[in-house]
Amino acid sequence: MTSAIRPETSTEETAAPRPGRWLALSVLVLAVLLVAVDATVLGLATPYISEDLAPTGSQLLWIGDVYSFVLAGLLVSMGSLGDRIGRKRILLYGAAAFGLISVLNAYAHTPEVMIAARALLGVAGATLMPATLALIRNLFHDPRERSLAIGIWGATASAGTAVGPILGGLLLEHFWWGSVFLINLPVMAVLVVVGAKLLPESRTPEPGPWDLPSVALSLAGMIGVVYAVKETASHGAGLPALAAGLLGAAALYLFVRRQLTLPKPLLDMRLFRSRGFSGAVLADLLTVLGLSGLVFFLSQYLQLVQGRRPFEAGLAELPAAIGAVVAGLIAGRAARRFSVRSVVAGGLAAIGLALAALTVIGQSTGYPLLGAALLVVGAGAGFSFTVTADVILSSVPKEQAGAASAVSETAYELGAALGIAILGSIVTGVYRDFPAPPGTPPAAHESLGSAVEAATHLPAATAAPMLDAARESFVNGLTLAAGTGATVLLTASAAAWFMLKNERLDNT
Repeated sequence: MTSAIRPETSTEETAAPRPGRWLALSVLVLAVLLVAVDATVLGLATPYISEDLAPTGSQLLWIGDVYSFVLAGLLVSMGSLGDRIGRKRILLYGAAAFGLISVLNAYAHTPEVMIAARALLGVAGATLMPATLALIRNLFHDPRERSLAIGIWGATASAGTAVGPILGGLLLEHFWWGSVFLINLPVMAVLVVVGAKLLPESRTPEPGPWDLPSVALSLAGMIGVVYAVKETASHGAGLPALAAGLLGAAALYLFVRRQLTLPKPLLDMRLFRSRGFSGAVLADLLTVLGLSGLVFFLSQYLQLVQGRRPFEAGLAELPAAIGAVVAGLIAGRAARRFSVRSVVAGGLAAIGLALAALTVIGQSTGYPLLGAALLVVGAGAGFSFTVTADVILSSVPKEQAGAASAVSETAYELGAALGIAILGSIVTGVYRDFPAPPGTPPAAHESLGSAVEAATHLPAATAAPMLDAARESFVNGLTLAAGTGATVLLTASAAAWFMLKNERLDNT
């Protein structure tokens, strides 16, 4: 692999293997599990949150994506902070905060409190993912071992997406919706206690100061741009969205300018000179953008349209996790045997075709189609995300692993925020216009969860046709979002094929 910064790593691969590195990895994957479980249980709990807190359609989207907004804005800053003060330290502090703020999520009593709690959770979450990948970069010097470690890291995230809905479904059937957030506490406790003993500390030598103006510009820029996209998708290109977008773009421009002038920048912009690095980051962003909005509404489809119980809905999503786990564990070997671009582009194309298949679903679609599509989506994501993470980490010297990991995670979270904003707004926009029979309350047009709740207070002659119309409209929005996601993923596949040309994973 060629890069302007690659020569600095020429001797690190010959370093002696670190004792206890695999045991340390087991601690790192707990942090990944923490984030993955939290992300999946939110989607499962959304119908219950909608019923209990009665958020508007806009508030429901904010509950879903404010976490990603804040996370995307802070990841680069927190990754760089970990490089400076110690990646182990920021990981353990962040994990403790993540667990405690989960309690605030569990006991939120209004939509506003829930949105604020999700935002605070984003602050804590921004410390976790860059630190875990950066520590893997410093723990595993051998490229093949590192590929396997990254595969295990990604497989754990996928396993969390399976465990989350199943465990969350059981809790939702026996307890109130806030209980799904409390499952973070035991994982956090084990991570902090065991991690304090097993994880080695690592930081960048002579890192320079943590530049607060750069932190502010990064946060303002990311939030401004994502907010503008969300508002434009939801309400059209109005003045507030335009102003936020311009301010966000200006802040990001100033951020880049500032990094180019600082002797010790928060983010070394030379990283993007590598086409492989830039291609991997772009592939991650487009992949998550195409998937996230659809995934956010899938649990609602399974529960509110097809009438599955939470536990059953969780089991229904299991094939995606199985596919991702298996693919993630063999992705590095496949990329070395064939090529990086064939594995990444092929994985993205598979996801795009699976999403295209979901454009034909209806209210009564049988599970074989859904299960097969989810299996292909999971396998494609497992191949793509594992290899792109490996490309990103191997493109930089280990001293910059935190910042590089943060760029990777920023692309992921930005894609999630944009996906929920754009694809989620497509679903919501189509849904709001469903033909309602006389007597339908206005709240039923806010979300499908609100319609299901409203139906319990209406006469059967009104409730049945209202629910049928609402569900049909929701499915129409979902299939339109799936088609849009398929287009994005196939475009990402083509971009990856071009940008990852001649990219290789090291063999020794």
